[in-house]
Amino acid sequence: MRMYMQGTGAAGERPLEMGDVIHGRGVAEVMESNHPDFAVGEMVQGQCGWQTWKVSRGTARERFFKCKDYGLPFALSAGVLGMTGLSAWAGVMDCARPQKGDLAVISGAAGGVGSIAVQMLRILGCRVIGIAGGVEKCNFIQKLGCETAIDYKHEDVAARIAELCPEGMDIYFDNVGGEILSSSLEHLAFGARVVLCGSISEYTREQPFGLTNYTRLRAVNGTMKGFFVYNYQDQFHQCTDQLAGWINSGELKPVQDMEQGFERMPQALANLYEGKNVGVQCCDVRGEPDGRAATWQQMFKGETS
Repeated sequence: MRMYMQGTGAAGERPLEMGDVIHGRGVAEVMESNHPDFAVGEMVQGQCGWQTWKVSRGTARERFFKCKDYGLPFALSAGVLGMTGLSAWAGVMDCARPQKGDLAVISGAAGGVGSIAVQMLRILGCRVIGIAGGVEKCNFIQKLGCETAIDYKHEDVAARIAELCPEGMDIYFDNVGGEILSSSLEHLAFGARVVLCGSISEYTREQPFGLTNYTRLRAVNGTMKGFFVYNYQDQFHQCTDQLAGWINSGELKPVQDMEQGFERMPQALANLYEGKNVGVQCCDVRGEPDGRAATWQQMFKGETS
């Protein structure tokens, strides 16, 4: 979003000019249709933009996917069962390649992708250490399955990683970049996999962060792999089938931090950069089409009991 507004395109979208509809994925109900692939009443998720109605040709560039009905709130398709979930799933399954007993460290563990990746790695039999900001978020990620949490706001992250990973980490799932990425590279186990998912700590820097110790990978036969979520769109429903199965079995808690009302969209965006959100930051514009969300309100608030 920041790149769009600064005049740089990203994810196949053009830069924004003054007066343009802001880019953004959303979940919507088809109200009228002359398109053979989309019927009235179907729920879809895709490039809706910041608006309450959209006229679409259903083009490939808009990347609309039909929302399967898993008996869950369709709002989850804006996050856990959407591109955020696919990001976590691709990063874990294709890049991290977890093995039972692996020690995994995740930065940004209380965020949208991080909170899903934490739980996926736990389900797959890994020991998980999460890095988050503040006591409340650290308590939250431990409820999700982190055996230990590192509070980057009040602790020396490098020292804590050294203390908690004396034999090195098998997986480092990076959502923040910067100094935490650099510190993690100093404590890799043999054959470690480093996953480059996000770099939110670098988005507001005037000068890009220069990683100087990437050669640590050579000593441990380690790998560092980045990925782009839309390169996995052909596996989208394979991903959502698995995540929805874990949600319905109670193994995975889908956490979406909801602002209420379209007018709250700017605040929802600000929450991301101010570190105020827990889980996937979303904005509820009109509620569920069939009212099913009432029984899932705790889910969206991050309750894990």
